[in-house]
Amino acid sequence: MLKKIRMPNTFVLLFSLLVMLAISTWFVPGGKYETQVINGKTVIDPSSFHYVASNPQGFVDLMMSPIKGFVEAALIIGFVLIVGGAFAVLQKTQAIDSMIKSVALAHTRSSLVRVMIIPVFVTLFSLGGASFGMAEEAIPFVMIFIPLALALGYDSIVGVSIPFVGSQVGFAAAFLNPFNVGIAQGIAGVPVFSGIAFRLVVWFLATALTIAFLMWYAARIKKNPELSPTYAIDQERRAQKQDHELSTFEGMTKIHKAVLWMFVATLSVMVFGVVKYEWFINEIAALFLVMAILVGIVGRLSSDEFVDAFIQGAKDLITTALVIALARATMILARDAHIIDTMLFHLTPLVQSANPVFAAHKMFVIQSVINFFIHSGSGQAALTMPIMAPLSDLVGVSRQTAVLAFQFGEFTTPMIPTSGITVGVLALARIPWVTWAKWMIPLQAIYFVLALIMLAIACQLNW
Repeated sequence: MLKKIRMPNTFVLLFSLLVMLAISTWFVPGGKYETQVINGKTVIDPSSFHYVASNPQGFVDLMMSPIKGFVEAALIIGFVLIVGGAFAVLQKTQAIDSMIKSVALAHTRSSLVRVMIIPVFVTLFSLGGASFGMAEEAIPFVMIFIPLALALGYDSIVGVSIPFVGSQVGFAAAFLNPFNVGIAQGIAGVPVFSGIAFRLVVWFLATALTIAFLMWYAARIKKNPELSPTYAIDQERRAQKQDHELSTFEGMTKIHKAVLWMFVATLSVMVFGVVKYEWFINEIAALFLVMAILVGIVGRLSSDEFVDAFIQGAKDLITTALVIALARATMILARDAHIIDTMLFHLTPLVQSANPVFAAHKMFVIQSVINFFIHSGSGQAALTMPIMAPLSDLVGVSRQTAVLAFQFGEFTTPMIPTSGITVGVLALARIPWVTWAKWMIPLQAIYFVLALIMLAIACQLNW
């Protein structure tokens, strides 16, 4: 099933898009909107569109566009690499792993912890997704939480959902994630990490609904294990009595605790700087670089360990950096051909509605469809926000809300079979995708309704 619907590599998709865009510049007429400054912000005058001479892009333009994209997106790419390196240093200290394992170990000693295991851990993983873009990092925890869930009388689905769905819902409803919120806002011309109060409400509701659903499902399975879609797999696992990493874990050290407090302090300083001094990408990247250095010192990493971890973290995001460059290249071709405004002019009727609320809803659906093909939050932001941001001006939706619609498109990631993270997690857990997808449908419906409601509220508040 998975092989039948497997999608081409993201780079193949983006380069194919570049080729098609270059060809289209020979047929699509040039166009231009006039701009005007309102409250210090440059916006499009929706009534000013007129056709102009186009500038078709040839083979040389096509082949030069990726390097141009890299140059024009250099600030964002540098930001991604530095932040990625900083978080790799944080991961190298094993402080976050230690915190999660410490709470997991406590379930054997306290009935309260056993009751709170789902709320506490889903919240922790959701915070990881919402603050530093935890995604692939949650995969190893699947093999810790499956045995833990089985020991508590639940099933493998609960064990997978706590780290995987928890981190993914946090990513989609993020309030500080530099890899989707930060980049999307920067591209859209919105102050980075602005609107955090509303996003905190969105994150809280999305996380609370996830917890409520998982607790309802877990209680149902505990009462009647045969109802579990993975009952046969779980019986086999129980028979094997698999060991896991918790058996050798000795608890958090003082160093781990100090590192975690430093991470919390960094996030606090970032929020203060953004709110009080309107920090942008440069300042935030510098802050995370300082955090990496201090964490390396407090975590007692040698200079070689620090450098290796930082380089590895940046290296892991090279793919993301190249995706951002290719995505920006599409905008460069369209801009140089003078067809961006023409595209906006013809897209507007498709998104525009009598009420901006419905326009925001359409933007959310479009982003969800795009997420089926492109899973990089940074790459998707680089590809779509240059179009969605000015389009939002034309259809009466604020750019802040357009960024929120972009985020909500990520709600589909835990279910779609084209996501490498989803497929990897399910392969590790030995859960067939069809089995998982059927289980996820009610939760996806909840996320869909939540997205529609929160976008409607954002529009009504003119957020």
